[in-house]
Amino acid sequence: MKLRDYREDLLTELKAPEFAAHYLDELIALKDRKALMLALKDVVDARGGVGALADKVTLQRQSLYKVLSKDGNPTLETFGEILKPLGLRLSVATA
Repeated sequence: MKLRDYREDLLTELKAPEFAAHYLDELIALKDRKALMLALKDVVDARGGVGALADKVTLQRQSLYKVLSKDGNPTLETFGEILKPLGLRLSVATA
């Protein structure tokens, strides 16, 4: 039996903005910053990668790689700037 590559399937699903929003929302709920940053990198990868994102934001490619690493700690402004070209935004909802 051939095993399927979960990452390939995940990246395909993350192309849909609704799925990507739900994916990131679930990671935010876990309150695990490292996991959230890796999930955000998954979304970026699904949408063309860091190179494509660097063409759409004011951050340089090297800075994006650092921010999107598991140890990345972006400001709220930077987080929002990354989400915008992905068709996403930060918001607050009732619990």
